[in-house]
Amino acid sequence: MRALMRPIARSSLLLLPLLLGGCFERAQATVEQTVRPVLAIKVQAAQDTMPRHYPGLVKPRREADIGFRAAGRIVAREVDVGARVQAGQVIARLDDADIALGVRAAEADLASAEANAALTLAEAARSRTLAAGGWASLSTDDQKQAASRTAVQRVESARANLALARNKLENTVLKAPSAGVVTAVLADRGTVVAEGAPVLRLAESESLEVEVQLPETALAEVQGAAAQVALWARPEAPVPANLRELAAAATPGLRTYAARFSLAAPPPWLAIGMSATLTLQAKLPDGLATLPAAALADRGQGPIVWVIDGNTVTARPVKIVALRQDRALVTGVAPGETIVALGGHKLDPAAKVRIASLGE
Repeated sequence: MRALMRPIARSSLLLLPLLLGGCFERAQATVEQTVRPVLAIKVQAAQDTMPRHYPGLVKPRREADIGFRAAGRIVAREVDVGARVQAGQVIARLDDADIALGVRAAEADLASAEANAALTLAEAARSRTLAAGGWASLSTDDQKQAASRTAVQRVESARANLALARNKLENTVLKAPSAGVVTAVLADRGTVVAEGAPVLRLAESESLEVEVQLPETALAEVQGAAAQVALWARPEAPVPANLRELAAAATPGLRTYAARFSLAAPPPWLAIGMSATLTLQAKLPDGLATLPAAALADRGQGPIVWVIDGNTVTARPVKIVALRQDRALVTGVAPGETIVALGGHKLDPAAKVRIASLGE
């Protein structure tokens, strides 16, 4: 019997702590009782301007496809892609044999017209004399006078045709209309081209500018913003720039707006196609504050920050104007207010906090 009671006594001793624990209420930690150490920061006012950077390319202000003003076969091309040419420099030639024959034919037509005009003018003068003396009828005299006037007009027409033929002969030599750089060859030696067909592409090298693609959010600020261009070849020497042209419609596919900036003092080493970075110093509206991006939290109703007042925190809704790497520009908080800088997503309005570190 005594041996049977021993296991029962041991089991009772094991259950005693559990039974006693049910008789006492354990103290539970509440949010109000927990004081959380937080990293805090004072809100700073944003600067008056904010830089925005856009990639771009150096392009000529004017670039055109040039060709012969006569038809024929190209027999010579004097320049290659990348060649710098001066105004009036010969850059290509056509075979002028057929056009030279046309000039000779026009010269012969002019000589014939002049001879015929001389004859009809002499006949008209004699007819006028005979008619005045009554030896010829007035109708015959009128015919002679009309024939003389027609002969004179034919001489003028022949002279115009000769001038046109000579112009075509001159147009078999293609000359650069202005100083520039050859950026493309569109037809080579041996090609038979029509009148006006493009042969070379020439870009004016004296008026280079930078083209960038701007998003629609930048259109409102680009007009009055100070701009400068940094060339990737020498980024240490930025060049001031001015907005010259802004596209009225978005580029299909990209949904951006092409903008061209002229350079105030382009360096002599600037070349077409160089990469550049355009920096716009956009004017910021009043009332903006700058704070770390980590200070922002979102509880499902938009971005907020936790404003510290003593040892309590208050959720303050803010509006994000811009994000720049680890900083944010917002409205809704005033410069000088103390906010939680890190870990705001772990707080709630009933939390008690203690500032462990205060940054600037």
